[in-house]
Amino acid sequence: MGRMIKVAIVDDEEDMRQSVSQWLALSGFDTETFASAEDALKAIGPDWPGVVISDIRMPGMDGMQFLKRLMGFDSGLPVIMITGHGDVPMAVEAMRLGAMDFMEKPFDPDRMTELAKRATQARRTTLDNRALRRDLAEGEQVMGKLIGTSAPMERLREDILDLSQADGHVLIDGETGTGKTLVAHALHATGPRAGRKFVVVSCAAFTEEALAAKLFGPIDEGGTLPLVEEARGGTLCLEDVEALSSGLQARLLQFINDQGTPAETRIVAICNTHGEGRTVEDALRPDLYFRLAALKITLPPLRTRGEDILTLFNRMSEQFAEEYGCEVPEVTAQEAAQLLQAPWPGNVRQLINVAERAVLQARRGTGSIASLLMADNEEAGPAITTEGKPLKEYVESFEKMLIDNTMRRHKGAISAVMEELCLPRRTLNEKMAKYGLSRGDYL
Repeated sequence: MGRMIKVAIVDDEEDMRQSVSQWLALSGFDTETFASAEDALKAIGPDWPGVVISDIRMPGMDGMQFLKRLMGFDSGLPVIMITGHGDVPMAVEAMRLGAMDFMEKPFDPDRMTELAKRATQARRTTLDNRALRRDLAEGEQVMGKLIGTSAPMERLREDILDLSQADGHVLIDGETGTGKTLVAHALHATGPRAGRKFVVVSCAAFTEEALAAKLFGPIDEGGTLPLVEEARGGTLCLEDVEALSSGLQARLLQFINDQGTPAETRIVAICNTHGEGRTVEDALRPDLYFRLAALKITLPPLRTRGEDILTLFNRMSEQFAEEYGCEVPEVTAQEAAQLLQAPWPGNVRQLINVAERAVLQARRGTGSIASLLMADNEEAGPAITTEGKPLKEYVESFEKMLIDNTMRRHKGAISAVMEELCLPRRTLNEKMAKYGLSRGDYL
């Protein structure tokens, strides 16, 4: 859908601005008038959804000064200058400074309409392209939070990119703490609905009556829209969907059926039933389940992601060390093995908590990662899994982590990394190639 583009008319002569406004309004344009450049600047800013038609000769700030101010904060803003016959050289100079075109007084109404049409089309294209770039950047930013190069994570990213382009509703399941809401956001941010509303609500956080009002209305005294309306055209993310009562399941199914195909609003349902002895199929009525699970993503538990564990731990440790203003704690080979062997019942969320506490205790000079893992797993079972892994896998994971940490610390300075790790250039290059590490990522 194209954006509504305004035409701002700036002229100190009331008759002139009113005649221009009336003619353009009759031609189907949405006009707004200003008696001075100073007044116009109060309303016009970067990404303003419109174009500007301005006289050159005005008291106070003249048209040329006004043009320079406009170009200073948005060089893509189309500006058409109005000039008297003797000001044509000045109008040509204005075009050199960034104006789109100029009209001489008395001007031809048809030419003015044609210029306004070209300007609004150009502005709409510029704004839509900017919005697309922002949406793509947001998608890249969200996808960038899905850290890891393990096979399960590569498959997850492929699934997200594939399903984000589909029209069907999506069911996301997986153990607690695996990042299901982040994946829901990634589905939205990388698909055609990016830039529209992404609305999240936990179905377990409200009573049945409160959730019904929040989802379906009516509109409250403050004018707050129900979430199905707020998310219209975008994505409605339902966390803890298994907590929906039978009555609300029926209303949600009705809402889905009323939308038809393709759905105007996409539903992304998140299930948290793992480890509770039942599945989402048990919790939802079959007709709703099959509508929501038209497309499905199951997130991998952290314990199956191999060296991603060390990569994640390093990234989180770096972030917390920067936040708390201290050095990143070094991880020994024994600690790396303990991190790789831990069962991680709380998955990524638990790892983030462990990384933060590791930074805090390292700042105090006390504690160990092993003690943190032991404390986290006292109730969940043994702190170390019983599944054995080849020694070679532990060694390679630790080696990759060590090179990665050192490269980050030295910001990609190869000679400093070679000196610290006592590695010749060729060996370092071979190992970086083996582990998929690129110097450019650290510069």
